[in-house]
Amino acid sequence: MNEVGTIEDAAAAEASLDPLRRQILAHLVEPGSASTVAAQFGIPRQKVNYHLKVLEQHGLVELVAERRRGNFTERMLQATSASYVISPGVLGRLQPDPGRAPDRLSARWLLALASRLMRDVGTLLAGAQRARRPVATFAIDGQIRFATAADRAAFTEELAAVVTELIAKHHTDPKPGTAGTGKLNRLVIALHPAVPETAHDSPPQTAPTAGGPSAS
Repeated sequence: MNEVGTIEDAAAAEASLDPLRRQILAHLVEPGSASTVAAQFGIPRQKVNYHLKVLEQHGLVELVAERRRGNFTERMLQATSASYVISPGVLGRLQPDPGRAPDRLSARWLLALASRLMRDVGTLLAGAQRARRPVATFAIDGQIRFATAADRAAFTEELAAVVTELIAKHHTDPKPGTAGTGKLNRLVIALHPAVPETAHDSPPQTAPTAGGPSAS
């Protein structure tokens, strides 16, 4: 089982978003059968079999064992991943595009960057899982409290200058007539007001504006 699976197909995304199927997937982090799932949720085994078939068709669950139970064979299934991410690429041309939101101080541009990051890393991860190889990535996650808006502006200006200098120091341009050396990497740095974890469980509300626009 993978720790995180990327859903890149629209039909698979639709299958995973069904409320009952989401519960079944969560339950099948550990191997189970139609009978055990039916007993867990108090629904007919025939109904469970239908949903399991849909999930299996889209690669969200897989057969891990078979065992005889009286006069029939019980199929033991397990979710292919402990958790899933739906790639923005599922939306096709509707997915956010940083090129269509060029204001680099806007929350829209930051969200478009995050969308592209999720799509690209998801694609890399899916390929790496199939090849059973790791993906070379690096990330930093932290929190910083600014006393004033001026302090925030000074921080972003200094951060941009330092990162620009660091990129210039380590970047290697390809030589004429060659494909270049090493792999091209993408660097994304984002800064935005922190959102309390409890807010994700509450109904959507208008975002506060006191913190100013996002910067990246």
